[in-house]
Amino acid sequence: MSYADANAELRDLIRRYVTPERRYLKLGGSLLRLEESQYDRFARRLAEDAELITAHEIETLLEGGWRERRTAAWLISVSRRAEFRERLGELLLASEVCCAGLAYCVTLAGFGTPDDADHLTAYLDRYLRRPDLNYDQLVAMGALRYIDLNLGDNKAARFLSPDGLWHQWLQSRSDGQHADADVTYLSLIRRLCAFVDECTELRPTR
Repeated sequence: MSYADANAELRDLIRRYVTPERRYLKLGGSLLRLEESQYDRFARRLAEDAELITAHEIETLLEGGWRERRTAAWLISVSRRAEFRERLGELLLASEVCCAGLAYCVTLAGFGTPDDADHLTAYLDRYLRRPDLNYDQLVAMGALRYIDLNLGDNKAARFLSPDGLWHQWLQSRSDGQHADADVTYLSLIRRLCAFVDECTELRPTR
């Protein structure tokens, strides 16, 4: 992992892409609560930066902390750079930092291919077996269900069966999540992917 205080390039990228108007804090469910004028401006500026940032700059951000990785994943999503699919799948599975998993899941859901579903199932296979780790299981399931619905597939079925890992994991939790939590997080993923689609349409043409 790279740190800004020891990496001038990363420090500059953070200044340009991560911290303006505290972008990194809004990239998630909170962007859905922005007022209309703020929402439109936020979407437009994210679209502009998704067009400007280079592949090398994205790679550099993905070597940073959670703020940098979260922002990079959203810029990948808006710019539809599917060449980063494997990298995001690796980062999701490794779960080295907090607060970035939703961004990875939204991006994979937006790409929406069987390969993206495979990354999500690999994550769920590992982390639904770890009730001691409250990571990104909920949003990963929402993203997998989103892809299933779009592809007419049912890769989530084995997790969601009555004796499947999903229900076992939920039963181990103490925060009141119900068996239909997958539907709640499917809705969140759908709304965030719709935002990505809006941003993609706003991207300036060169």
